[in-house]
Amino acid sequence: MHDIRFIREHPEAFDRALKRRGLEPQAQRLLGLDEERRGKILALETAQARRNAASKEIGEAKKKKDEAKASALMAEVAALKDAMPALEASEKEKSKELNDALAEIPNLPADDVPDGKDADDNVERHHFGAKRDYAFTPKQHFDLGEALGQMDFETAAKLSGARFVVLKKGLARLERALGQFFLDVHTSEPHNYTEVAPPLLVRDDTMLGTGQLPKFFEDQFFAYAGPAFLETLRELGESNLAQILAEIDSKGLSAVKQYEVLQIGIGQQKNRHWLIPTAEVPLTNLVRESILDEAQLPLRYTACTPCFRAEAGAAGKDTRGMIRQHQFTKVELVSITTPEHSKDEHERMLACAEEVLKRLELHYRVVTLCAGDMGFAAQKTYDIEVWLPGQNMYREISSCSNCGEFQARRMDARYRTKEGRNVRHVHTLNGSGVAVGRALIAVMETYQQDGGSIAVPEALAPYMGGITKIERS
Repeated sequence: MHDIRFIREHPEAFDRALKRRGLEPQAQRLLGLDEERRGKILALETAQARRNAASKEIGEAKKKKDEAKASALMAEVAALKDAMPALEASEKEKSKELNDALAEIPNLPADDVPDGKDADDNVERHHFGAKRDYAFTPKQHFDLGEALGQMDFETAAKLSGARFVVLKKGLARLERALGQFFLDVHTSEPHNYTEVAPPLLVRDDTMLGTGQLPKFFEDQFFAYAGPAFLETLRELGESNLAQILAEIDSKGLSAVKQYEVLQIGIGQQKNRHWLIPTAEVPLTNLVRESILDEAQLPLRYTACTPCFRAEAGAAGKDTRGMIRQHQFTKVELVSITTPEHSKDEHERMLACAEEVLKRLELHYRVVTLCAGDMGFAAQKTYDIEVWLPGQNMYREISSCSNCGEFQARRMDARYRTKEGRNVRHVHTLNGSGVAVGRALIAVMETYQQDGGSIAVPEALAPYMGGITKIERS
């Protein structure tokens, strides 16, 4: 969420930063909404002040036995009291309109983020290792997995539809080993992240806090508790529900507008929850609506969780294999720190994510994303792209972002400075440490042997119960 005061003071700079993201100017529209909101606030405050003053004047008039004046003042106070609900409602409406508009606008890129429109303009920062040479043509992970009889997309489709997989035997254990290995590295010296087992279902405000809502409504899964959902259906009635669903499904409606329809039509139900698209959501929200002491910072959290994404914006992409799934496992890293230390924390987080790939001896490169390719909440992002020999290309396996105070404003997450004089918004950072499913793919393709077996990386040996090679059995 952006600070409207910053936009008031720096409208040209705000629009220049949005232009770097490929967006149209927004400052004048936002300032117009802000002016209307401030006008409503002034009208409300003026009415409140006049009501308070008139109430005092009534007592003075009665002391002077000026009944006519007292009667007129009482009538004025009554009229003001009657007008107050409408003034309050109008102020709330304008405040919501401004906040909703601000909630749709992405974070501004940091000054040192390279300019550019898309992934072609990202800048390589460094790389680790080198591409391996094979005496045979490397296969892709799904060919390897299916040939081993341990990666089953057909059965998964019967159970859940497209973009799901059933892993068995050695590959199932290898995926579990990777998650455990990543957590063990990140929770030990010198990484020292605190392991968390967070909820996988969260409420609207939690998703709003990290920026998944309202902008990415169509990419999320949500669920109702059975009885509450049935009650909602009964209250809406069949025709009203059909109208709401038709409006949400309208192809001309943006994700933000679809979410608004859902809120208006069905409401923000206490029993409605969202399946987390990443553990970033619950981990970052651990500090929502709180004021921390500076001495507590930085806070560093990690979790290994299933993640759920509708992938609505990826139709037709990576339809084969495990690259883009509706359900996948990921180890997440989250840091909460001060503005003065967030840049250093960003570099530290990147190094932590890289470390697990180095120990697996996987070839990868790190790129700095250009302004036009960054995620919604990011101020600056490093992507780690692992080399997949079977695909003969680099694929993202981790994305480490500094979000500045953008998410903290949405969550109302603050800290008190050491002197105790000031309360400021924290800075939040998040990164994959790393995506377990994609790490599995990278290990399979990198460590494949002639004949289709998979050698187990040395770093994973303690987690594999003596298994050194995954073969068809």
